Amino acid sequence: MTSYSLDHNTCRVRQQRLLALMEEKQVDLVIITQRENIQWLSGQWFNWHFQPAAALDANGHLTLVAPTKPPVTAAADEVLHYEAQWHSTLRNDQRAACSEVLWDRLRTASTPRRIGVEFSTFGPCLAQYTDAELFDVEPDLYVLRRHKEADELVMIKRAIAGTQAMYERAREIIEPGISELEVYNQLQATAVDRFGEVLTGTGNDYQCRSRGGMPRSQHQAAKGDLYILDLGPAYRGYYADNCRTIAVSDPSEEQQIAWEHVTAVFAFVEQTVKPGSSARELFIEVQAMLDRAPVGIFNHHLGHGFGLFPHEAPHLNPHWDDVFEHGDTFTVEPGLYAPELNAGMRIEQNYVVCTSGVELLTTFPTDL
Repeated sequence: MTSYSLDHNTCRVRQQRLLALMEEKQVDLVIITQRENIQWLSGQWFNWHFQPAAALDANGHLTLVAPTKPPVTAAADEVLHYEAQWHSTLRNDQRAACSEVLWDRLRTASTPRRIGVEFSTFGPCLAQYTDAELFDVEPDLYVLRRHKEADELVMIKRAIAGTQAMYERAREIIEPGISELEVYNQLQATAVDRFGEVLTGTGNDYQCRSRGGMPRSQHQAAKGDLYILDLGPAYRGYYADNCRTIAVSDPSEEQQIAWEHVTAVFAFVEQTVKPGSSARELFIEVQAMLDRAPVGIFNHHLGHGFGLFPHEAPHLNPHWDDVFEHGDTFTVEPGLYAPELNAGMRIEQNYVVCTSGVELLTTFPTDL
């Protein structure tokens, strides 16, 4: 365990929350195969090329089936292993190997009548071993994951600190003539230096004079451009997601006016959002605010939750009708786009919902 790992005692709290759900849904056993949910429950992060599994029974016993390497330190009552590699070669049949080990262990326990599984990833390798009724627990796990415990907030704040270092570096190097690939490479290196280890994920937008996209090999910044950088590095599985727009040279009057309208949204959010507030209504109100701007249009979501996945609930989007809850971590990303803005701008802040309002997690500058 390090200061930047999930706390095992808090993992046990999350297991108790899942147990309460199991009792409510009359589920005897939950089998988890998605790495994000396994990490949330056990504290153990796995690289994308491994296929672990975990099982929580109605007595609160957590069994984790992990690759033989690397070493595992998890909030589990039992850790079993499968061979993910043979003579250093990764196996393509890891799911089958992991499933066999898990069910060999589960056969020694009482026969479950109803098993909670993630329908999107619970495949035939596992299903072949049971005739029990299967219940889709995946939507409920997403709901449980919305409430970020203190140990998760530490990880998220660490990821956000990486973006702060990246934006500081961006403001040092962005000038006419720099290529998008050079900016991308330098910012990735900055995040690695800040974390002291390899990123576990990265995104999002690195294009200049564009609404977004990955860096283009031949494109260079030019005087008058706006450079939208929407950065989403992940630290040990936990993502940040915040955006800044940097003027390649002094911003024009129109660009500065648009920036004033975009950044006015944050004061409104900070005065408005609290547990029980409607995310859809917030979107509608902000859309009306930005529709009154004298330049540019706003035509995408206002934001979303984030954590172990870049986009989670709550959705600040008219296609959902979510309500803010205590413990939500979420983004707010208003923007205005028009040719006269040289594509446009987007500024994105990160928040956590507290007892009576929100706390700003991205306290670094938003100026162009």
